Amino acid sequence: MAPYTLYSDFNCPFCYAMHERLHEMALLDRCEWRGVQHASHLPRPMKPWQGSLGAELRHEVAVVQRLAPGLPIALPPGKPNTRPAIEQSVALLLRDQSHMMTFVRETYRAFWCAGRDISDPAVLRQLVEQVGGSSGIVGTINGEGRQMAQEWEAAWHVTGQAGVPLIVSPEGELLVGCVPTEEIRRFFA
Repeated sequence: MAPYTLYSDFNCPFCYAMHERLHEMALLDRCEWRGVQHASHLPRPMKPWQGSLGAELRHEVAVVQRLAPGLPIALPPGKPNTRPAIEQSVALLLRDQSHMMTFVRETYRAFWCAGRDISDPAVLRQLVEQVGGSSGIVGTINGEGRQMAQEWEAAWHVTGQAGVPLIVSPEGELLVGCVPTEEIRRFFA
């Protein structure tokens, strides 16, 4: 198990930015990625956001563009429920671990660069196949997998933080939000 725990949600642009930053800094291999839902009420399938929700989404993307210049990101049409994508990540972790982190990165990109509905089983199947995983894994979460996803969620709540991304050090120190690169370096030093 990796010494740092990274709590993250696919539909959070700050999580996507942090994930890409950790990847570029070669720090992801020191993290145990745990998908959590910070907005479990979101619909399946994804619905377009308009009005104030659309404005909120545009604002989030603009803030991420300022925090992470050069990060490939496009305004998605809305935000999907991420439980299917998180459960798919767990299924890969339990059956095909070598492809799990690649799947996680490609799922972020599918949503934040291409606006794909990552609550759609067909999209998840394509992503699993794209990263070299077995399509037989798609949607096959079992009791052990559900329990693991619930344990991730419960452990995230125990931190007392309601937001993501959140990194917990082996000593229990917290790094919250999409912070500057230097702060990440200090945290992992």
